[in-house]
Amino acid sequence: MPQEGDLTVLLRRWTEGDARALDDLMPLVYERFRQLARQRLRSEPDSSLNTTSLVHEMYLKLVDASSVRVQNRGHFLGLASRVMRHLLVDHARARRAAKRGYAARPLPLDEVPWMPDEAIDSVIELDRALERLAHIDERRSSILEQRYFGGLSLEEVAEALDVSLATVKRELRTARAWLAAELGTDPT
Repeated sequence: MPQEGDLTVLLRRWTEGDARALDDLMPLVYERFRQLARQRLRSEPDSSLNTTSLVHEMYLKLVDASSVRVQNRGHFLGLASRVMRHLLVDHARARRAAKRGYAARPLPLDEVPWMPDEAIDSVIELDRALERLAHIDERRSSILEQRYFGGLSLEEVAEALDVSLATVKRELRTARAWLAAELGTDPT
């Protein structure tokens, strides 16, 4: 990962309206985004998932989010986690609708799905649970989002949310327990 100062300067330029700053920033964080996408998609049983497409979609969404005031590297990675969550959920919803015959369109032979049909419902169910948790506790929802969709380390989550590592660990345990109860799964 590049120096914190390099990223901070580019992030500040980008949030101040310098569109070229994001173009300069992306080569510095591209591999990190690929790692995030790979981590998220690694659990999917379908080997045809396309990490590169997901990263490129993230880039396009981040270009659209240029009005967001990004404070530091951690905040930027948190934003990337949120973008990844929305992309995966939107894709799952579209696949679910297509599976049911809504807005059916022929797929080009070279179009690669991001997730298998079996994973669609679980992604949407998780998103709904995170939305419910956000109404109860926004920070705990953000912690789960950044860990699950962004693959951020505990330290990166603490940086993104500007809280202590101990707070992240404590709230992550509570959030996982809540999520397990909500989804009826094992919290580990």
